[in-house]
Amino acid sequence: MPHHHLPVMGPADIVVFGGTGDLAMRKLLPALYLRDRDGQLGTDTRVVAVSRSGLDVAGYRDKVDSELRRTAPRWAGPDACDDGAVVDRFLARLHHVTLDVADDDWSQLAELLGPADDRTRVLYLASAPQLFGRICVGSAEAGIIDERTRVVLEKPLGHDLASAQAINDEVGSVFAEEQIYRIDHYLGKETVQNLLVLRFANSLFEPLWNAGQIDHVQITVSESIGVGNRADYYDGSGALRDMVQNHLLQLLCLVAMEPPARIDGEGVRNEKLKVLQSLAPLDGADVVRDTVRGQYVEGLVDGTAVPSYATELAESRAGTPRERDHSDTETFVALRAEVANWRWAGVPFYLRTGKRLGTHASEIVVQFKPVPHSIFSGFDGEFPANRLVIRLQPDEGVRLHLTAKEPGPGGIRPIPAPLDLSFARTFGDRLPDAYERLLMDVLRGNPTLFMRRDEIEAAWTWAEPVLRSWERTGQRPRPYAAGSTGPAAATALIERDGRSWHEDY
Repeated sequence: MPHHHLPVMGPADIVVFGGTGDLAMRKLLPALYLRDRDGQLGTDTRVVAVSRSGLDVAGYRDKVDSELRRTAPRWAGPDACDDGAVVDRFLARLHHVTLDVADDDWSQLAELLGPADDRTRVLYLASAPQLFGRICVGSAEAGIIDERTRVVLEKPLGHDLASAQAINDEVGSVFAEEQIYRIDHYLGKETVQNLLVLRFANSLFEPLWNAGQIDHVQITVSESIGVGNRADYYDGSGALRDMVQNHLLQLLCLVAMEPPARIDGEGVRNEKLKVLQSLAPLDGADVVRDTVRGQYVEGLVDGTAVPSYATELAESRAGTPRERDHSDTETFVALRAEVANWRWAGVPFYLRTGKRLGTHASEIVVQFKPVPHSIFSGFDGEFPANRLVIRLQPDEGVRLHLTAKEPGPGGIRPIPAPLDLSFARTFGDRLPDAYERLLMDVLRGNPTLFMRRDEIEAAWTWAEPVLRSWERTGQRPRPYAAGSTGPAAATALIERDGRSWHEDY
């Protein structure tokens, strides 16, 4: 159902490099279609796909049509593509240009785009990061960009600090920093943005949001899927590079940052940068003590037998000289981090993420300190401390665990009782996918939820010594069964501090 109150964007050209790739087909085009369906794309907005596929415009539109009918219903319900006129309107926006960006002839793309005039022009680089610089330089040489053009960069932005700086330098040679939108789809999730509102629009929480009242924070991103068709890429990356250095650290920043003067593009990003710069470094003995690497072996996920990571990797490389039956790449990371500033001194942040775990869930748990003294005599055991659980996926929502009296005449018997804010029940309508929201932010020119260069480099500055320590000490990943909660060492990591992982939303 269209949301008539949503603002309609002005005319725009959205140029997608890698326009026939997996990201474009599964995420970007369905997101743009659903924003069009809800009336947000301006009448004259065009989507220009660039790829090496050799497709003509009709062939590309047919390809997108079939993909939309597969993908959009999973996002927006079975009737997502039922209105043929809406689908046709979106398909009519699509164009395709065959171009190998390493070639010099960009004339067909330049001719199709023409002068920008009063149109917003967005270049979305849904391609390999090693092509980012070439695409930006080629776009400049072809005359298709100006000082108003925006460029969107997908992760991964490098595999270490030096490579991230090199990519930033290449892109920065063409675009000013305010034109560059480094996307992290986790920051587009409804609940992540709601964290800012929860903290800064409710006087209830902010006075308690400090080391005096909070015992610790947990951030978990648990995936039940394996590496699938990303096995080859993933083996050169691993969980720390793929998830911790970007997604989990960004979530940590939103939990730990100081209140910005205002919610605008730079206010939030300035405060996030301060958090990254305040992270206590992990190196040497700290890495051995405070980090756990894991790799899944065969097991059961939802009752289905699944192979080990090594088997999936070998199968993906069948017939190549690189085929091997083992790998030292981690598919799981747990670590203990500290934000060394006045607000958070002494409060541990426990981060964990992994593939082929027993549940598919992402959540932030803010665990408050227990009451200092119980006045309720005869109560067997301690009160469970209050905790705030922010569920990012699935079943987005916020739950505040309190202690209440058990109903009945048998005296006062305190029991745990949650206050539950389910987004689906409270707000009813479908929650837009993160890419829908972030693409509209790019068109609006709102950089708040995108990463700035100094943020990226600060995150790598903290993460890289962990990677180097693992390499130097030969710390191999610990095996964990697919379908479990991860290696036993991850449980020991938090229990050593007298705490435990939160496993029940």
